[in-house]
Amino acid sequence: MNGKRIKVLVVDDSLLFREVIARGIETDPSIEVVARATDPFDARDKILQFEPDVMTCDVEMPKMNGIDFIRRLLPQHPLPVIVISTVSEAVFDAMNAGAVDFVTKPEVQSSKSVEKFLLDIISKIKIAANAKISRSNTADTVNSPAGKINTNKIIAIGASTGGTEAIYKLLKALPAEMPGILIVQHIPPVFSNMFAQRLNNQTLLNVKEARTGDWLEPGKVLIAPGDRHMKIKKIGDRIRIETFEGEKVNGHCPSVDVLFESVAREAGSSAIGIMLTGMGYDGARGLLAMRRRGARTIGQDEQSSIVYGMPKVAFDIGAVEKQTSLDNIPQVLLAMLK
Repeated sequence: MNGKRIKVLVVDDSLLFREVIARGIETDPSIEVVARATDPFDARDKILQFEPDVMTCDVEMPKMNGIDFIRRLLPQHPLPVIVISTVSEAVFDAMNAGAVDFVTKPEVQSSKSVEKFLLDIISKIKIAANAKISRSNTADTVNSPAGKINTNKIIAIGASTGGTEAIYKLLKALPAEMPGILIVQHIPPVFSNMFAQRLNNQTLLNVKEARTGDWLEPGKVLIAPGDRHMKIKKIGDRIRIETFEGEKVNGHCPSVDVLFESVAREAGSSAIGIMLTGMGYDGARGLLAMRRRGARTIGQDEQSSIVYGMPKVAFDIGAVEKQTSLDNIPQVLLAMLK
């Protein structure tokens, strides 16, 4: 946002919450709250009047919920939206509607919880200010591959901001007979399990949150828990999963690098690494390690990334063998599995 302050519109039907958010985020010198709105209709008028750079929006609101509002708003006013929600699957509906990211409501009684919430939302506003708004034109067709898929491979995927939708689109386009897939998405705890269940219900693959002792098998997708690193161990011909608490790596736990580096070590040339949309540089070094060990690697391109951070760093250091759009990644992946 080159030196200009980021103009934010805060939308929440609770006066207390509007003030907590507005005053809290304005403690950051790079953010200016240009307006507050009480419901979607008020918000629409304020968008026209104040032209904000980013909007924070409560999911539960009178007159129209936040998700319907985002679905209707974005085609007319493409604007990065961060939704604020209680712990519920609604956040994934909001991401599907086009929101850039989400933050969970804090316990208002706990000053520590409120403080963490405000730091979180400030950091996400800064990322959102530079994010691309995706219009969800999900191509839900499953790519049926010509010829047999080699299921003895391992697929490792890393993503951050914008990743929940990108992963959904990718998995939705894959057939059931895939090799085992491992995913690290930067996501809060609790949501990782909800996300896994949602993907399990909406794709042909068998998706679950990873636990230590799980075995990776064809057709199975394991997602790192929101507060634990995930790595693999090769035991004979089989791949065993370990999840563990640890220090943040590149600012994250789970970290994409932790997964990718273990895949490079244990699976070598029988792996494929995929780097999707996200802010920062987590996963770039690990993807390079995979490529050096003979793995095939794919990176999402700038045009289709909500935030072209992680895929860009990976591409710039030579970790990406094939860069392509999100819509085309399933075809490229299936071609590599022939």
